[in-house]
Amino acid sequence: MRLILFLAAVGWVALLSCKAPQKLPVNQVKQGIFGSVAEAVGNQMPRVGQATPEPVPYPTTVFFYEPTNIRQANQVESAPLFTAIFTRLVATVQTDSAGTFVQPLPVGTYSVFVQVGQQFFANQFDIRNNISLVTVEPGKLTEIKIVVNHNAAY
Repeated sequence: MRLILFLAAVGWVALLSCKAPQKLPVNQVKQGIFGSVAEAVGNQMPRVGQATPEPVPYPTTVFFYEPTNIRQANQVESAPLFTAIFTRLVATVQTDSAGTFVQPLPVGTYSVFVQVGQQFFANQFDIRNNISLVTVEPGKLTEIKIVVNHNAAY
């Protein structure tokens, strides 16, 4: 009985000591990246008499890597999904329930991915096959809007 009470007390103290990460308000961050993540699914084609469905907020984790070329990641066939990224991870941030986030970052260029299940999602590529590049300039916040659309039809 004492062992059970002891384990319950230890568990309770451990639970109380866990704090949710503090989310920084956009107005407190002077340099970095902020934005939103939303998801589009199903038929996104315009239809007569019907509005195109709006993407819905997508709570997830956003990953900021050193600039990553498609040769530096394991892509799932030709989908915008990746199982592994072989460049250095710089930062991660959890979005809120509305899919919004803010991440302070040093000046530089980053490849931005979002977590979709056990994979990474990114659907932007430049002409050299660099993945989802975003640049942070001195003293500025760069805004991005990510739409997870691997389950949408256009």
